[in-house]
Amino acid sequence: MLDTERPVAILGAGLIGVSWAALFLHHGVHVQAWDPDPEARDALEDRVKAPMAQLRQLGAGADRPGRLTVHCELTEVFSGAFFVQENAPERLDVKHDLYRRFELHAEADALIASSASGLPWSRLSAQMDRPERLLNAHPYNPPHLVPLVELFCPAEASLARAEDLYRRIGRVPVRMKREAVGHLANRLASALWREAVHIVAEGIADVEAVDLALVNGPGLRWAVMGAHMTYHLGGGAGGMAHYLEHLGDSQEGRWSTLGTPRLTPELRAALIAGVEAEAGGKSIAQLEQERDAALIGILATRKSLDT
Repeated sequence: MLDTERPVAILGAGLIGVSWAALFLHHGVHVQAWDPDPEARDALEDRVKAPMAQLRQLGAGADRPGRLTVHCELTEVFSGAFFVQENAPERLDVKHDLYRRFELHAEADALIASSASGLPWSRLSAQMDRPERLLNAHPYNPPHLVPLVELFCPAEASLARAEDLYRRIGRVPVRMKREAVGHLANRLASALWREAVHIVAEGIADVEAVDLALVNGPGLRWAVMGAHMTYHLGGGAGGMAHYLEHLGDSQEGRWSTLGTPRLTPELRAALIAGVEAEAGGKSIAQLEQERDAALIGILATRKSLDT
């Protein structure tokens, strides 16, 4: 069971922070939140309502949600918290200042987890007295719906505590064995998008065709099975060994033709025009609503298959 008496602190009440706050609240954890922007602080209580409603659709929360308190002073937000989820801008000076104040004011046993997507642990922790209290804990947007949390920290005890917490709020923590820029999922996504951009740049297909091919082809399989396991099944009864023996050369042939496009002004214009045409006049908010509704449907289906 979660220790729902001690709160979690949320640093940064932007898109990611709001999502994290809703997730913890849904699972009965009290949340103490802080943001340097008064408007962000004032809006937080209303902004968590929509993601919490989505989580209620999925169920599996606490009988009673946690309590949200918003703090004006950073030193106050640490009081009593056993875990801190940091969602500040990707600027080392900002994060280093937050970690300095964490070490000064947080509980002695508290951990701090950074949602940073592009900054590795070694740079984040460089100025800390006790760097073992800091973890890379990169979520995928939106964190309350996408279960992945990518973890890195050299301290086994910190990793184990963070993994336990994230599992208890329905996340899927994945450990990295060593640091890598972009962690795991963003590297995979970047590799895919690089080729998607290359296809547009070479005139092989337009933006919408690329997206349709992905969503209605490999994307369906990837929602239930990763790339390695997909190719394992692609080898038939012989599995990966058979695939590599019979189709490994063919795979290398495809790799050799993959591109490394440059984002020239012309290509940028083509990509922007392509997504605008694909969106068909829908706003970002409308597209986000459609995405979230689809994610909820996929998660509900996966949950029904697991039971």
